Amino acid sequence: MTPPAAGSPAPSRSFGSILLAPVKLVMGVIDVPLRALQKATGISGMAIFFLAPNMLIFGIFVLLPLAINFVYSMTGGTAFFLADRTFIGLDQYDRLFECSNYLDPMSCQEDAFWTAVGNTGWFVVLQVTLMILVALGTALILNRKLRARSFWRAVFFFPVLLSPVVVGLIWKWILQRQGLLNFALFEMGIEPHNWLTDRTWAFVAAVGVSIWAHMGFYALILLAGLQAIPKDLYEAAEMDGTKASRVFWRITLPLLAPNLLVVVVLALIKAVQVFDEVYVLTGGGPGTSTMFLTQYIYETGFASQLRNPGLAAAASILMGLVLVVLTLLQLGIGRKTEPKGGKK
Repeated sequence: MTPPAAGSPAPSRSFGSILLAPVKLVMGVIDVPLRALQKATGISGMAIFFLAPNMLIFGIFVLLPLAINFVYSMTGGTAFFLADRTFIGLDQYDRLFECSNYLDPMSCQEDAFWTAVGNTGWFVVLQVTLMILVALGTALILNRKLRARSFWRAVFFFPVLLSPVVVGLIWKWILQRQGLLNFALFEMGIEPHNWLTDRTWAFVAAVGVSIWAHMGFYALILLAGLQAIPKDLYEAAEMDGTKASRVFWRITLPLLAPNLLVVVVLALIKAVQVFDEVYVLTGGGPGTSTMFLTQYIYETGFASQLRNPGLAAAASILMGLVLVVLTLLQLGIGRKTEPKGGKK
């Protein structure tokens, strides 16, 4: 390269180097104490140093609220501050489980709690089952060679980006008595229906809206699993003349099992905690047909005139324990079904 002529101006620094200069300066300042810390504590000490901020945040915003919630569940009264509440031990849990027949909520002291438990149980069974089937079918379709495949993937994922309140308002506008669906039915000469004031249809609407709102997320997880399956297996099966159904059951489903397990666990946790979109859509009605466990906790602790934060805390502790047990069971089943690698 020819050196610049004498008297010519020095070459100007690039814009990128100007922007990186402060970053390099800060990194140089931080590097000195980090090197000293690594020399004093070793690699394990550095790992603790970098994990400490995350663990501190986790402790403050997760573990501490759990501990406070457990303490609340052992107190009584309507006051919110612990100093103003009286310690009553396990009375709140006894109140929740005081039933002559657990299959009949009206025989329980807290009939609303057991009604919410029953509604949540049915919702979890229907919503999780249908969610997995719909998400799996969608992922299988989107994994094929389609025109504008990226567009369709974005379309199915779009509802996930919407706020649950927006989802509830959109579907309430569609399903209400004077809504879009009844207008379309009227134009086709079909009698309009009270979708949100009929107990059965309101429950079906809650399940359907929840599936529509969250299905894209689970389909994306399954789609990633499908794309990770080696294409050679499908090519070999095609050369052998294997039927498509046998390919699905023998190749696709077993290799997709880890992704399916993740989807089942996440969908189960989300279904048990369902609240926002259903609350906006139906408000828990008609009656208590769509009142789920999270809504019961919210109304008992905050919205009811006779609020009982201790009872709401006890119900939330029980819900958390059920989620932990179900998750551990599913993870245990998943580990047992994993193929064991042979020794080399």
